[in-house]
Amino acid sequence: MDQKASFSLQGMTKEHNNEVKLPNGNVRSAKSIPKDYSSDGVTDNDISMLPASDFQLLGLLTTIAALVRLFRIYQPSSVVFDEVHFGGFASKYIKGRFFMDVHPPLAKLLLTLAGWLAGFDGEFDFKEIGKDYVEPGVPYVAMRLLPALMGVMTVPTIFLSLKATGCRTMTAVMGAGLIIFENGLLTQSRLILLDSPLIIFTAFTALAWTCFTNQHEQGPSKAFDASWWFWLIATGLGLGATVSVKWVGLFTIAWVGSLTVVQLWVLLGDNLTVTPRIWFNHFLARFFCLVVVPFMFYLGLFAIHFVCLVNPGEGDGFMSSEFQATLNSKAMQDVPADVVLGSRVSLRHHNTHGGYLHSHNHMYPTGSKQQQITLYPHKDENNMWLLENQTQPEGPDGPIPGLNAWDAGEPTFIRDGTVLRLYHFVTDRRLHSHDVRPPVSEADWQNEVSAYGYEGFEGDANDLFRVEIVKALSDGVAAKDRVRTIETKFRLVHIMTGCALFSHKVKLPDWGFDQQEVTCAKQGTLPNSIWYIEQNEHPLLGVDAEKVNYKNPGFLGKFWELQKVMWTTNAGLVESHAWDSRPPSWPVLRRGINFWGKDRRHIYLIGNPIIWWSSTAAIAIYLAFKVLSVLRWQRGFKDYDSVIFKRFDYEIGTTVLGWAFHYFPFYLMQRQLFLHHYFPALYFAIMTFCQVYDFATNRIVALGLRDRPVIGRTGIAAFLAVSIVVFTLYAPLSYGNRWTQSACNKVKLLDTWDFDCSLFPTELSHYSLESPSAGSAAQTVAPVITGDSDRKAQDVNVTPHPVAEPSISRVEKVEYRDQDGNILNEEQVKDLEGKVSFETRYETRTRVVDSNGNEIADGPVGAEGFAPPHPDVDRLPETAADVPEDDGRDKPATASPDIDIGKEKSVEKGDDSKPRPASEPQEATS
Repeated sequence: MDQKASFSLQGMTKEHNNEVKLPNGNVRSAKSIPKDYSSDGVTDNDISMLPASDFQLLGLLTTIAALVRLFRIYQPSSVVFDEVHFGGFASKYIKGRFFMDVHPPLAKLLLTLAGWLAGFDGEFDFKEIGKDYVEPGVPYVAMRLLPALMGVMTVPTIFLSLKATGCRTMTAVMGAGLIIFENGLLTQSRLILLDSPLIIFTAFTALAWTCFTNQHEQGPSKAFDASWWFWLIATGLGLGATVSVKWVGLFTIAWVGSLTVVQLWVLLGDNLTVTPRIWFNHFLARFFCLVVVPFMFYLGLFAIHFVCLVNPGEGDGFMSSEFQATLNSKAMQDVPADVVLGSRVSLRHHNTHGGYLHSHNHMYPTGSKQQQITLYPHKDENNMWLLENQTQPEGPDGPIPGLNAWDAGEPTFIRDGTVLRLYHFVTDRRLHSHDVRPPVSEADWQNEVSAYGYEGFEGDANDLFRVEIVKALSDGVAAKDRVRTIETKFRLVHIMTGCALFSHKVKLPDWGFDQQEVTCAKQGTLPNSIWYIEQNEHPLLGVDAEKVNYKNPGFLGKFWELQKVMWTTNAGLVESHAWDSRPPSWPVLRRGINFWGKDRRHIYLIGNPIIWWSSTAAIAIYLAFKVLSVLRWQRGFKDYDSVIFKRFDYEIGTTVLGWAFHYFPFYLMQRQLFLHHYFPALYFAIMTFCQVYDFATNRIVALGLRDRPVIGRTGIAAFLAVSIVVFTLYAPLSYGNRWTQSACNKVKLLDTWDFDCSLFPTELSHYSLESPSAGSAAQTVAPVITGDSDRKAQDVNVTPHPVAEPSISRVEKVEYRDQDGNILNEEQVKDLEGKVSFETRYETRTRVVDSNGNEIADGPVGAEGFAPPHPDVDRLPETAADVPEDDGRDKPATASPDIDIGKEKSVEKGDDSKPRPASEPQEATS
C-alpha cells in the first residue's frame, strides 16, 4: 500500500495476513479470493449457538428493561395524548363500529385484544386528554402493558442483532443498555400508542434479515437449508407485521428490497456455483418470502379488520356508497331501476362523501335568507324530493293539479335533456337558484342554491334544472340513454343561469350544522357537479318492475378502496400543529412533544441527549469514512483489499442504509411530522454506534485496542453509566414524576426544548401539601373566529399558573376570541353572528387559587400544560372562502345521525340568535 496513506484508513488496511477458518473447516489466507459468492471474513454468527453466559446476560438485561418500562405504568391514571385516539379505536373495535384511520390495523387490533382480555367492554370513549380511567374501571394498565412489553422485547432483539453482525458480547450489552435507558423510547412504550409495536417489528425484521444475510454470505453450503429458510421467512413475516402497524414499514421493505437486489446481483456474478436454474430458485424464494408473505399478512389483517367492524360508525362517511352498503343497517333494499316523472327520490353526490341533497326548515343568515340546501351524510326524510316536469301533465279537463299528478297513466322516463323541478316533500319548497352569492363560498362563479316556495305555489323559472347524463360515468347502455337508479350519473344545469348543481368539501358554519355546502357553479370541476339517484319510489313502478342495487365490492374491492382513502387522508394532513417538527431537527434532538400535564406533573417526549447525539455522531463518522474511501478508491488506493476494511464498509453500511431509508423519505412529505417519526431511524443509529465502537475496539488492529480489551470494556461501562445518569435526570418527564423548577432548569440544555420548568413547584414538599386535584387541568373551550377572508386562526396562548398553595377551584367555560386571540364580549359576538364562522379549540388552563379563592399571579406566557389534538385525527372542518377545488374525498361530512339530528332539533327549540361554537372536530383518520 502507498506509504503516503498515513492516516486512520491505513490502520484499517494494515491487516496481517491472518488465516481465516471457513465454516467448512478449511483454512485460507485473508486475502484469498473466494471461488463462489461467499464473502471474505464472514463467520457463522448463528444466534442459536451463543454460549450460556450470553443468554444469562440476555435474561438479566430483559429483566432490567421490564423494571424500567413497567415502573409505575399505572401513572398517569388518565388519558394521555394519542391514547385519545388509539384507545378510542379499541372501543370501536369492541363495539364493531366502523372507523377510518390512516394506519393499518395490526397494532390497534393487538391493543383491543389486550383490553378485551382484561375485561374492557368498549363503553369508555377516551374522548379527552386527562379523562380519568380509574372511576369508570377502564383496564388501561393492561392495554399499556402490551406496548410496554413490546418495548421490553426490543432490548433482547438489539442484543441478538448485534451478535448476529459479529459484535462482541459487551458491545451487544451496550446496545441493549442504550435502548433500555433511552428516554424517548421509554415514554412512547408506556402508553397506548402505535410506536412501540412499530419499533419492535422493525427491530425483529432487522434481526431476521441480519441472520439471513449471515447465512447467505457463507456461500452455497448454507443456501436453502433449514436455517436459511427460517430466517428468510421470518424476515417476510417481520416486513408484513411492520407495514401492518404503520406505512412507515414501507421504508423497511425498501431497505430489505435494496439489499436483496445486491444479493441477487452478486449471485448473478458467480459463474461457478450458481447456474441460471439456481439463480431463479434464489429469486423465487426471495420473491415468495419477501413479497408474497408480507402482502398476504397485510391482506389478512384487513380481513380481520373488516370482520370486526360490521356496524356503521363515524368513519363510514369516508367510504363509497357501495362500501357503506356492506355494513349492518346500511344495506339498501332493491329499488326500481327506471326513474320517471313523479318519482320520489334521494339524490347523492358522486364525488365527495358529503352525502345526500338535503334541506331543512332553517334559513341562510345572509344572501337571499331562503331555506338552506346542504349535503347530509345520513338517510333522512329531508333527503326526499319529487321529480316534477316543468309543466303539469294534461288530463281530459286540462292540466292535472297536485303532487300526485304523475301517479296515473303511462310512466314517462327522464332522459338526457329533460327539464325538471325538484319538490322538497317535508317543507313544500322547490330547489331554487339565482344570481346571489353563497353565504360561505362567495366566489363570482358560484350562485346560492336554496329551497323556495310554499304549499300550492306553482314555482318560477329559477326552479328549472336540465338533466345532462354523463355517459362516461354511467353504467350500462340503458343508463346512458335515460336516468336509472344508481347506474346513471348526471348533472343538473340551472336553466336561467347555466350553472350546475355543485358541492365540494367546504362545510357550513354552525348555523348550517356543519353540513356540506351546496352551490350552483358556472366553472366547477366536473366530478363535483355529478349526482346520482339512490332511493326511488313511484306507484307505477310496482313489485314487477326491474330492480337494482349497489354492487357488492367484495373483500378486495373494499380493501383497495380503503387503501386509497387512507393514502388520500394521510396526504391531506398538512395543517400546522403546536408540537410538530421537521426532519432536520430530529437527529440533533431539537424539540420534543408535550404529551400530558396534570397535578403539576408533566410528560414530555424527549430523548436521552447522550444516546441521541452519540448515535448521530456515529452516522456522521461512517458517512465521512465512505466519502473518503470512495475518493481514495478513485485515486487507486487498495483499501478494499483489506478484509477488515470491506467488512467495516459493508456491515456498518448496511445499518446506515437502514437509518437512511427510515429518515430521508420524511423530507419528501408535506404532512405534519413529529419527533416520534424518527424512532425507527434512531434504532438503526444506535446499532451503528455500537458497530463502530466494536470495530474500533475489537477489530481494527492499528488502533491498538484489540489487544487491550479492558479499555473497550471500561469505555462501555463509562458510557452506560453516563447514559443512565442522564436518563435519571430526564426521567420525571418520561414517567410524569414529581420534579422541581431548579432540577428542570438545570437539564434544559436547549431553548428549543419547550417544556416549561415554571409549571413545577419550587420544592418537592409542595406536592404533599396539595389535594389530588391541585393544579388539575380544567378544560376551557375557546372557539376561534375566522372571518370571510383568508385569515387563519392563531393558537391562543394559555398560561397555566404556578401553584404556591392548594387549589380549590376547577372551572369550565367558553371564550370567544378573534383570529389574534383577543377575547370578545357578548355584544361583539352578537354583532358577528352570521358574518363569520367558528372553529372549536379545546385547551386546558390551570387556574390556581388560594384558600380565599383569590387567583395567584400568572406564570410566563406560553406555559402550556396541555397536549393539543393529534393531527392524524382531529381535523377542523373547512369553512373559509376560496378553498381550492379537489376531489374532496378525504373528509366526511359529519359524525353520526344522532349528533346531526340533535343539532337541528336544538335550534328549533332554542334561541337562533345566540352564537354557538362550531361542533367538535370529527375524526379524519386517525
